[in-house]
Amino acid sequence: MTRRVLIRATGVARPGQLAGLGKALAASGARLLDINQSVTFGILSLEALVGLARESDLEGALATTGDALGLDIQAIQVSAEDYQRWSVQASQPRLILTLLAPHLPAGILAEVGALTAEHGLTVELIHRLSGREPLDGGMPEHGACVECWLRGEEVDLDALREKALALGAMHGVDIALQEDSIWRRHRRLVCFDMDSTLIQTEVIDELARRHGVGDEVAEITERAMRGELDFQQSFRERMAKLRGLDESVLAEIAESLPLMDGLERLMRHLKRLGYRTAILSGGFTYFARHLQETLGFDEVHANELLIENGKVTGEVREPILDADRKAELLHEIARREGLAMEQTIAVGDGANDLKMLAAAGLGIAFRAKPLVRAQARQSISTLGLDAVLYLIGYRQGDLEEPGQ
Repeated sequence: MTRRVLIRATGVARPGQLAGLGKALAASGARLLDINQSVTFGILSLEALVGLARESDLEGALATTGDALGLDIQAIQVSAEDYQRWSVQASQPRLILTLLAPHLPAGILAEVGALTAEHGLTVELIHRLSGREPLDGGMPEHGACVECWLRGEEVDLDALREKALALGAMHGVDIALQEDSIWRRHRRLVCFDMDSTLIQTEVIDELARRHGVGDEVAEITERAMRGELDFQQSFRERMAKLRGLDESVLAEIAESLPLMDGLERLMRHLKRLGYRTAILSGGFTYFARHLQETLGFDEVHANELLIENGKVTGEVREPILDADRKAELLHEIARREGLAMEQTIAVGDGANDLKMLAAAGLGIAFRAKPLVRAQARQSISTLGLDAVLYLIGYRQGDLEEPGQ
């Protein structure tokens, strides 16, 4: 009858330890059933589950091997009941919980541990995606990010996200939750809103200010936010206020668009990694194309200002690109590129982006209003736009280029 033994080995990591342990197990006639090894802060932690079909002095062999390798090695008998329980746990769905912030307070671990335990989830693995914090106590260059793998029976993911959002707000930490799947590292299309997402302004407000109608446009925007106007109504009313604006103002604003922090780094890596990128904006093609030229977006879809005799007419070419059209375009681009919707990412900040965020495989509300953050599945508020790379699962070390 086969007996199962769990081998646990810990100690200062050095070359040759796996080879030495493997020889001892082979000499004892062990059959490898499962194995996991990690080295953290220079300390090796190895666990191997083995099966033994014949009697052997495995414990004695391991003690001798441990002395030779500088490892503390334990051999623990595993009952059939424990083995079955582990097998069931391994087949349960896995969630990925990501913590993001300029720096992570230690107290967040206790809070996250309590929250996951409340929902019957086991923390299976914790690892850091961001680079190490500077020794002088400064902030990590691209923020701090830790990823936790959770395992458990199916949970109410919406309820868990709601509690995680509230918990993160208390600590100044973004807490993202997503289901683990084969698609996570195989997403290929990223679509962005423009105003207040790729750039740190709302272009229509800047145009209105330069035309001397800033307060009037702001009042229309406020009415829309109160629900008195839908997007298309408010958009047409705001556009009408821009009638007569000189075309030269557009060029001046385009040349000085304040880019969102982290955008240039994000685009550099997305292009290097082979992602297709698109701007889907309720703003204007004039400015979206400027970003396309400077940052290399593959395609642009936005509203086209009508200009006659060097002046803005106050109208745009129909149809107006609204929330429904953004979601439709996301589907159309994915279909054209031969991609499953699970392979798409959408990033935006406003209520006009919610349908697009819901349609994407990974929808991210970026520095959004509370209502949008609450409805989106993921959100980033504490770091720059390049934190999207963490949610896809990239480590900072994965992104370092030769010479860095």
